[in-house]
Amino acid sequence: MSEKRPFIDYISQKRWLTHFLFWTVMFSVFVVLATINSGLFVTSVANYLALLPFQILAAYLLNYYQIPKLLLQKKYWAFGGSVLLSAYLFSALGRISIVHLVEPFIREDFTQESIQEILQDWAYLFSSYFPAIYIYALIMFFIKAFKRRFEEKHRIEILQKEKATNELKFLRAQIQPHFLFNTLNNLYALTLAKSDVAPEVVLKLSEILDFILYQSDERTIAIEKEIELIKAFIELETLRYGNRLNCLFKHESKSTNVQIAPLLLLPLVENAFKHGTKGGAERVNIEIDLAATEEQVIFTISNDKAQEVKNQSITASSSGIGTSNLERQLALNYPEKHQLQINETHTTYTVALTIDLK
Repeated sequence: MSEKRPFIDYISQKRWLTHFLFWTVMFSVFVVLATINSGLFVTSVANYLALLPFQILAAYLLNYYQIPKLLLQKKYWAFGGSVLLSAYLFSALGRISIVHLVEPFIREDFTQESIQEILQDWAYLFSSYFPAIYIYALIMFFIKAFKRRFEEKHRIEILQKEKATNELKFLRAQIQPHFLFNTLNNLYALTLAKSDVAPEVVLKLSEILDFILYQSDERTIAIEKEIELIKAFIELETLRYGNRLNCLFKHESKSTNVQIAPLLLLPLVENAFKHGTKGGAERVNIEIDLAATEEQVIFTISNDKAQEVKNQSITASSSGIGTSNLERQLALNYPEKHQLQINETHTTYTVALTIDLK
């Protein structure tokens, strides 16, 4: 069973129906206003019916030919002359229609103007009939202008969203080769040393890549999946460093409905291992704390500086592709709804990330 489309969507897709509704509504509104003013319903209906053909011609001629084909093409003299001529012609025809077709049936005693007299009285035509004829054309013009502006704004918003989506895909794609390159380097070192854990590293790597390549395309994922990814990465690094690694990962999620953009936290974890293990430190200390609610995610990660970098500054700009990539992803996914703080001492490096999910 097909899903029913909303009535407004159906109308907007039927151009003839939108025009029919426009003229029906406009005619009804002006008849009601004229009736309120004069108290004569039949007379008001008859007069507006007599003017309607010329109002329709004027509206479509102005909005579909004179403005787009003359005015917007900078044919100003042609536009001005065309508008003056058509305004005079439609006003005169409207006046002739009322005087010779309507008034004989609704007025008993009146002096009927000849067609020549009507054509010669151009001042009356432009002062009285021109506004009545072209009021619809002007309303149609403003509706079309508003519609074009709305569609243009909507088109720009779509393009901006597509650009942001494509940039996010590119940023996430950057993580894949970066992570793979680092892990393959580690695997190569284990292979040279003929380590027994090399096969386990390959297996764990395949699990992580499965997530990165095939499960991270969604705009948001459950926070539990991000937690499992971090756990898998820690297990991978544990295989490499063994007893040298002291990594404490505390995580708490107070709701199963917490959603977060994928691959936001992994770059921070990877950077912590990268900088905490430089120089072959005898002990690698890393602490990770993740607290998540439906309103907020707070992620803190801290690592000891390796001996060779204790006298250096691990700034955001020097911490590799991970941090700069993360900052851009945060700007796209959570504009003005995140806070990234980096605290550095002589011996430790700490990153605190807060994301507002409201």
